[in-house]
This record gives sequence, structure tokens and C-alpha cells, in this order.
Amino acid sequence: MRLTYLVFALLGLFWGSNFIYMKWAAELITPAQITLLRVFFGFLPLALVAGRKGVIHRDQVRHLPHFFVMAALATAFYYFAIAEGTALLPSGTAGVLGGSIPLFTAVATLLFLRTEKPNALMLVGVLVGFAGIVLIARPWEGSDRTIDIMGVFWMLAATTILGVSYVYVRRFLSPHNLPPLALATWQTGLALLVLLLIVDRTGTGNILQNWHAAAGVAIGLGVLGTGMAFLIYYYLLQELGAVAASGATYITPNVALLIGWATGEKVGILEISAIILVLASIAMLQIGRQRAVRQAEQSVTAIA
Repeated sequence: MRLTYLVFALLGLFWGSNFIYMKWAAELITPAQITLLRVFFGFLPLALVAGRKGVIHRDQVRHLPHFFVMAALATAFYYFAIAEGTALLPSGTAGVLGGSIPLFTAVATLLFLRTEKPNALMLVGVLVGFAGIVLIARPWEGSDRTIDIMGVFWMLAATTILGVSYVYVRRFLSPHNLPPLALATWQTGLALLVLLLIVDRTGTGNILQNWHAAAGVAIGLGVLGTGMAFLIYYYLLQELGAVAASGATYITPNVALLIGWATGEKVGILEISAIILVLASIAMLQIGRQRAVRQAEQSVTAIA
């Protein structure tokens, strides 16, 4: 069990450190090129483990249209939007916004999955989460803004598309009981093909001018932050279950904010207040969802 919780902490560390790696790389190459390199180096460990475990089968080809949708939106666009937003924002701020994924997942679930009925705690959680985002965006600031509003929009676009992709998976892929590792491998592999076709790779070699940035993208962002993070998450799903595994979401924005502070970024009362609200929102949504599940189970038992 100690190993499981060590791995749990590693997942939060891998995800939380992604933002500083993107920030370093954005000084040398474009967000699209960062995305291409991230997906390439993230695909390698996934393909290796999927091949060794034999989870890729020929009959999965019939799901190719759904794999392609997930690859284009939940991988290629999501990682691009995250890189674009992080290039415009302090890495800690980007990390806090990136940690709001459960909020947008909950909103998408409540809007598009009729089987999911919100309760009062979940609705309050959504409102609290958006209050945290407002504190980060600071819409009351004038022309001399300290936060780039386009960076905020890019981060929110990324988290929104990932939330909607969760609903897409629930509707079109979950009923087929595909191994999660197979889905992740198809998703990243197809995303890599899409990015190779559309990304202008001119100047990508500039990343080699700074070995910190190069290692950050290849190892930190790609191998660890994408490929290994996928593998660890699926391990935690098996060992702890979905609710506990998703608890790594609490670690991610904290790690990003701490790394940003350590590298000289300003962390004030607004940033701390925002992260408290976002984390409180995640907690409310998880507790509210658990209550809804228990109530549904009790209703079924009562009818039976």
C-alpha cells in the first residue's frame, strides 16, 4: 500500500510540473511544436507497454472514428491549448486553471448525461469552482492587466474540451469495455499522426539551445508527464478506484503553484484564494457525486 501512495504522489508531481516545462520550452519553440514533442515522447512508453501487454487488437479498428475524435480533441487540441495558455500565463496560474478539469467534467456530465442528476452540493461546488476561476482571471483589472485574459481563455478551452471528451467516452467507448491502456495508446498514436501532418516543424531544433528546456519537454513533459502519467493513473484506478485515483487532482495545482513560486513567480492572496476555491470545488463535486450514487443505489434496493 505504501508503494501505491508513493505512486499516487508521483502522479501529482508529474502533472503539476508539466507547466514549468511548457513555460521553459515556450521561450524557444511554438506551442504547437511543444505539443508535437510532448505527444511523441508520451506515445513511446504507452506503445511499449501496450505492445508487451498485448492490449491492441485488430478488432479495435472498428472504433477508429471514435479514437480519432478523442485524438484530435482530447489529445492534440487539449495539449495545444494547455501549451498556448501556459505560454501566456505564469506557470503556477496555468496549473491552478489546469486543475479545474474536474469542474468542467462535472458540468459536461450534468449537461449531456441524463443518467447523472446533480444535487445541491454538486451545484454549489460548480459555483465555488467558477468563483476561483474568476479570481484567477481578474476581470475587474483594466488596461494594465497582470494576467493575460487570452491565456485564461486557452486554459479554459482545454479544460472544457477534456470535460466534454469524458462524456464522449462514456457514450461511445465505455460500453465496449476497451482496456484503458489500449484507448490511451490509440488516442496518442493518432494524435501524433495528426500533429505530424499539420504542425510546422521549422525551428523545432531551437529547443536544443537550452538543455533544461529540451529535457523538460522530452522527459518531464513527454515520457513522465504524459506516457508514464497515463500508466500510473490506470494503475491507481485498479488499486484505489476512480474516486481515490482522481485525488491526484488535488496535488497537481499545488505542485504547479509551488514550482512557480520557487522559480520567482508572484504568488499572492488572490492565487492562494483561487486554489482554495478550486480544490474546495473538486471536493464538493466528488462528495456530491458519491452521495448521488449512494442515493441511487438505495432507491434501487428499496424498489427491489
